[in-house]
Amino acid sequence: MSEHRRKPPQPQGGGRAAARRGQSGSSSGRRAAPRGANGSSADSDGSTSGSTSHGSGSYGAAQEGRPYGGRAEARRAAQRGGRRRGGGPGGPTGPGRGQGRTAPPAKKRFIDYPRAGKYGWRRWMPSWKLVTGLFIGFVGSLVAVAGIGYAMVSVPNIQETATAQNNVYYWADGSEMVRTGGEINRQILSNSDIPKNMRNAVISQENKTFETDSGIDPKGITRALLNMARGQQTQGGSTITQQYVKNAMLNDQSQTISRKFKEIFVSIKVGTKVPKDQIMAGYLNSSYYGRGAYGLQAASRAYFNKDAKNLDAGECAFLAAVLKGATYYDPAGATSIDPSATPQANTKRVMNQMQDTLNKMVEYGHLSSAERDKYRSLPKWQSPRSNTRLSGQVGYLVDLAKAYVINNTGITADKLQQGGYQIHTTFEKDKVDKLKAAVEKVRKNNIDPKKRPKYDTHVQFGGASVDSKTGAIKAIYGGEDWTKHFTDNADATGAQVGSTFKPFVLAAAMRDGVRDPDGGENQGGDERTLVSPKSRFSGKNKLKIKKYDGTVWKNEKGEEWLQTNDDNESVGTAPNYMIDLREAMRQSVNTAFVQLGMDVGLDKVKDAALDAGLKKDSLTGTTFPSFSIGISDPSAIRMAGAYATFATSGKQNEPFSVTKIENQDGSVYEHKSAAKQAFDANVADNVTDVLKTVVEKGTGTNAKLPGREVAGKTGTTDGNKSAWFVGYTPQLSTAISMFRLDDNEKNKSRTFLEMYHTGGQDKIHGSSFPSEIWHDYMMEALKGQTAEKFPTPEPIGEIVNAAPSPTPTPTATQTEENSPSPSTTPSKPENSPVAPPPPPSPTQTHCNFWGCDDIGGQNGNNGGNGSNGANGGNGGDGGDGGDAGGPGGGGDANGGTGTSPSPTKSSWWP
Repeated sequence: MSEHRRKPPQPQGGGRAAARRGQSGSSSGRRAAPRGANGSSADSDGSTSGSTSHGSGSYGAAQEGRPYGGRAEARRAAQRGGRRRGGGPGGPTGPGRGQGRTAPPAKKRFIDYPRAGKYGWRRWMPSWKLVTGLFIGFVGSLVAVAGIGYAMVSVPNIQETATAQNNVYYWADGSEMVRTGGEINRQILSNSDIPKNMRNAVISQENKTFETDSGIDPKGITRALLNMARGQQTQGGSTITQQYVKNAMLNDQSQTISRKFKEIFVSIKVGTKVPKDQIMAGYLNSSYYGRGAYGLQAASRAYFNKDAKNLDAGECAFLAAVLKGATYYDPAGATSIDPSATPQANTKRVMNQMQDTLNKMVEYGHLSSAERDKYRSLPKWQSPRSNTRLSGQVGYLVDLAKAYVINNTGITADKLQQGGYQIHTTFEKDKVDKLKAAVEKVRKNNIDPKKRPKYDTHVQFGGASVDSKTGAIKAIYGGEDWTKHFTDNADATGAQVGSTFKPFVLAAAMRDGVRDPDGGENQGGDERTLVSPKSRFSGKNKLKIKKYDGTVWKNEKGEEWLQTNDDNESVGTAPNYMIDLREAMRQSVNTAFVQLGMDVGLDKVKDAALDAGLKKDSLTGTTFPSFSIGISDPSAIRMAGAYATFATSGKQNEPFSVTKIENQDGSVYEHKSAAKQAFDANVADNVTDVLKTVVEKGTGTNAKLPGREVAGKTGTTDGNKSAWFVGYTPQLSTAISMFRLDDNEKNKSRTFLEMYHTGGQDKIHGSSFPSEIWHDYMMEALKGQTAEKFPTPEPIGEIVNAAPSPTPTPTATQTEENSPSPSTTPSKPENSPVAPPPPPSPTQTHCNFWGCDDIGGQNGNNGGNGSNGANGGNGGDGGDGGDAGGPGGGGDANGGTGTSPSPTKSSWWP
């Protein structure tokens, strides 16, 4: 029976053909079943599912949807998720099953990303249609923005821009000192008045494609934008057109991307609308050339005192070089703005740049080789100091205030030059006038170049006065006249400070102590002994200096050094000439302080000087023993400020010259003092107590002020090339320097000259003219102020190299004319119970806190004492192994001062 059931239905007629048609109809019914019906149990159900028009039998499992052609096709269908479901409404058994329909497609997105119907990495790969569309949209947006920006900007009128405003400087009392900046001499030149060589020099150096470019440099713009985005220093426009536009936009010099874009749009419009000749004329008429000169005509007058149309090729190349930045290319220098912008450095820079410009002019066909060879040196330029309103001391004051603004407030030199600032200074007009009067009095009464041309020429003075308690600079003396004298003598001059450096050695000894040779650094430790002013060191002339461990100091050539005293005299108790530090400071004994510096450590001496307020770059020869006696060259301002640290019991204030800066928008800067405790109060007060002795009965008696306590120190340098007096009261600290400096017109060489016989004196000491100027100024400057006293110090440290007992009786070895307490040098009496003098020896004697060494034979007898300025008698013959005594030195009302040999001086060595 089952066999019978498997037979197909018999055709009702038509024979074989009809049978075939019936077969075909069954097949057609199967095709109507949905493809992929095997995707679920519902779709593959084998229950009766309806009949065809050709038969009533059930297909059973044969009614399943026809399978896919292969696994790959099935997998793709599964990935598409587009499975076709069988039947119509009602499921597989409902009506319409035989006509299967697909699901409706998902709604299409405007931007097909991530891509629908894609899988894996293809889903995240944008289609070419999307990429193309985005690119077109981006370019279109840029064009639209550029079009809008281009339409919104206008071509600048250079005659209405680049006009600087006044900077107004005020005295400390609020009264106006001077106005600068607004009087800038800027005349607009027509293109016909601009020399062709100037045009070609700028093109050759700045922008060789100027004639053909569109006015912008895409690479330069991109670089500037990236730098701004990174917060780095921005760069100006690299084409002449861009620089012209930047000059014309002085009302908005903010370093922002929006301003940079505005500059780009203006440059594009200028490049398309303005002729090249007009752009060049605008650029040259608006650029800043230094010396307060905006524009080529003003620059030509400022540097060469001629009209621009008369400039030759060399002068044009010179001015094209200055355009790169007058601070660093003006051969006159600009050390008040940047210490590195010295006349020598600037001269070298502008010379190299000028020659490079001329070479490029030849290379690009703008100048013949024969013409170029005429300009192998700098053209003759004139001094910049021609502003009569800045004459006298005012110019120095303005330069000092400008330097402070640029170096401390964030206001750049360019911004300051554009003006619009009210600058309130610390300077007091009456003190400035009194300091100037004190210097001029000494100059008028003593310095006579006509009478003594060999000795009194090139004499210069410098000075600075600082509020001891705050660091405010109250007055300076920069030179005879800002419009005539080039260097500000209150600032760095290169003049060595000599023995005025010794207080820093004493401060280091009392703060850090001397090193112990038995338990010191060579034993892996740093045992130290704090030093009392009563400690004793050798004051013997030509003393062999030793390291702290007792070995003799030698230079790089292996040579021993014999330290000398001023006038080559030994000071102290014979035979070893021991002298305490107070007395050594009073008489300015070099040998004692040189050995003290070695025992403390020159690194500690350097630290003490820096802590007091000196600048690191002013300290020289820090590894030489002579460092302790002033071979460094700090400025008068810094020396006054450093001594003020002792006046305030160790509180150090940075000297400053500006209290407040305002512009049209309000205050932009206000000084805030930040004192630091550089030394323990007792250390500083003990230094002050020792320095009081110098003024009361030592080399600084000329500086006495009736009714006031004064502390100070004289200083004279090797070769008598500079002399100083630095002193202070509790209210005011002042430094005065004197030197001879051969400064030629172009400032190419600076040679310090000796001051023997200057002013009619055999030798210039700090105790002479410098202390006299200090006294006259301070008398007037402190008039009306209450006299204050220094704090009384507590005893400090230990007595190193204490004197043996019994104490030798004193014997005078030198006197000081009119000194209230003449210097005495004790000598051993006959039959003294102490050890007898050492036997004759080819070596000399040196003593410090670890003992004494024989370093010389028995000394000769003392020479006669000088009297009232006359020469002393001849010294006695030296003992065995010793030298004969020389003639006594001339008497000096104020005593001698220390000398400071240079590390290069051969006279140091035996």
